[in-house]
Amino acid sequence: MKNFLFVLVIMSVFNAPSFAVDKIRISMTGFAGQFMTFPVAHKRGFLKEEGLEAEIIRISAAAGRAALTNGDVDYSTGIGGTAIGGALSGIPIKVVACFVPAPVLALVARPEYKTVQALKGKTVAILIAGGVAHFAARAIVKHYGLDPEKELRYVAVGPPDARFAALSQGLVEAAVLGPPLDFEAKKQGHNILARADEVLIFPETGLVTSVKKIQDKSDEIRRVIRAGIKANRYIRSNRDGTVQFLTEWLKLNREAAGATYDSVVKVYNEDVNICEQGLRLVIEETRKTVKVSREIPFNDIADLSMSRMAQRELAVK
Repeated sequence: MKNFLFVLVIMSVFNAPSFAVDKIRISMTGFAGQFMTFPVAHKRGFLKEEGLEAEIIRISAAAGRAALTNGDVDYSTGIGGTAIGGALSGIPIKVVACFVPAPVLALVARPEYKTVQALKGKTVAILIAGGVAHFAARAIVKHYGLDPEKELRYVAVGPPDARFAALSQGLVEAAVLGPPLDFEAKKQGHNILARADEVLIFPETGLVTSVKKIQDKSDEIRRVIRAGIKANRYIRSNRDGTVQFLTEWLKLNREAAGATYDSVVKVYNEDVNICEQGLRLVIEETRKTVKVSREIPFNDIADLSMSRMAQRELAVK
């Protein structure tokens, strides 16, 4: 009996995972369809599969950047101008993965405006000057032949619900909205004139962490990325399960959850080459916004080596 028990102990040791459970904190700037990679990874057990016990918290972009720096959180999911702006200003953080390499945003106009060109001289509601919504609006109108600086006005209204209200109340002619508010606006009779992912690559969500974490815990980072890749693959391949998740997570009815899924699913992609291409664009645009004249080496802003390694590890699964 003693020998039998000894064998069981030895077998359990050799069959145990090769890594201990690590506790991590992931910050998000908001709860919306384009931010569901890690909530899905948490719900479906992909983080746990990678030996990670995760706490996902909602925090503002600026506060999240500070929390990354002082170690209060381990990872942030927002890329955009805030994380990259922080890296440009010397804060020791880097982008290590992209999971949504294009903004899930639409240019939505009041019923009387049928085309982007009809917005010439009109006002568009955005979040903040220089932010992702601002850049998306400028890219869309430029694509359709308008001068984004001279032929439109932009007003910083704030978060999506505030922009939706400004549009509904006639305070602006158009607004940049994401799901499900673009769907709700269309139900009210407003027109979706164009979607940002149709005209540009501009990473919106991914994974940002501190330089210290990269130096000290690259294996942990790789496992977090692997969990995110698994979640993205689940999102793309399982509509019913993801729609059900959205109804619970965002407190949406089935119709709104389905519309949200259909709006965002096509941009869920972990391709590292697309990520790098988009990040270079974000770096250039952010450099202009914060008026940095010097050239910025890509490696100062991002380290995608662990993302490439995670992709190779999961290629056969």
